[in-house]
Amino acid sequence: MADKLETYRAKRDATRTSEPIPDEGPLPRGEDDTFVIQEHHARSLHWDLRLERGGVLVSWAIPKGLPPDPATNHLAVHTEDHPMEYARFEGEIPKGEYGGGTMTIWDRGHYATEKWSDREVKIVLSGSRVAGRYVLFQTRGRNWMIHRMDPPSRQWEPPSASLVPMTPVTRARVPRDPEAYAWEFWWGGARALAYVEGGRLTLRDAGGADVTGEHRWLRPLAESFGSRAVVLDGEVVTFAGTAVYVAYDLLYDDGRSLLDEPFERRRTGLEDLAVNGPRWQTAPSWPGEVDAVRRTAAEQGLPGVVGKRLDSAYAPGEESAAWVRLPGKATG
Repeated sequence: MADKLETYRAKRDATRTSEPIPDEGPLPRGEDDTFVIQEHHARSLHWDLRLERGGVLVSWAIPKGLPPDPATNHLAVHTEDHPMEYARFEGEIPKGEYGGGTMTIWDRGHYATEKWSDREVKIVLSGSRVAGRYVLFQTRGRNWMIHRMDPPSRQWEPPSASLVPMTPVTRARVPRDPEAYAWEFWWGGARALAYVEGGRLTLRDAGGADVTGEHRWLRPLAESFGSRAVVLDGEVVTFAGTAVYVAYDLLYDDGRSLLDEPFERRRTGLEDLAVNGPRWQTAPSWPGEVDAVRRTAAEQGLPGVVGKRLDSAYAPGEESAAWVRLPGKATG
């Protein structure tokens, strides 16, 4: 009888990796109903779907994770069978080894089989994060696709692909009610919306053009979100010769548009994301503190400040009086 784990063992050295490597021999007998999804930060972020079948975990690497919407199929690459012990594996695979990187369990649970053939697998997943009917189907060789057969979960909706940034009006004077605004620095950078999905980034400029290729240094930002899908509004700003993405608004969060939410609530959501990394950060914001922020902006050589009404919705493509831009003033 063929050794189902021969390929798995051949790719791993037990002296160099902590992954389970069982000896050759009889395979465990189970109910063929266990699944695990592991988030794998390797050379590129992906998710590994593993289904118990005949004493092993039949595995697919899914670059963008399971699709939340039946309107979109995701690539699923059929990989070698894994041992059952892998259903509990989390840890660091050493750099230079096959699959080197960090492996964590993203979800696990039970599944029911509706169909299983060499070219098509229909299953119903029941986990803590994922539930529903999916089908995997082969397209060519190791390349398969995965499709969600049920309606979107949690009333999930995709982000708009044609968002255009909201812009402030320019005023010479502070509004009569500055306490109704959150005050931020006017950075003077290049406006950019960051679309993050499945650990992948699409960056669009103020006109909607895809400028991702010009900012490849920002791609690790997307990986830092794991499976979470978001749309950020911000700017690419240069500090001491280094380009940094400064995020100051959250327009979409994991299946839900936030455009109609007040800025104060969107800002809280942005802060909860803790967008902070080597070349990306969350812009500071101070409700009501117009004079102090304006003075600090002038001291730092910034062109001015922007005030955003705490109760304002996001109006894509509009120059809105809900956002007020004040040029800097001299200090001293």
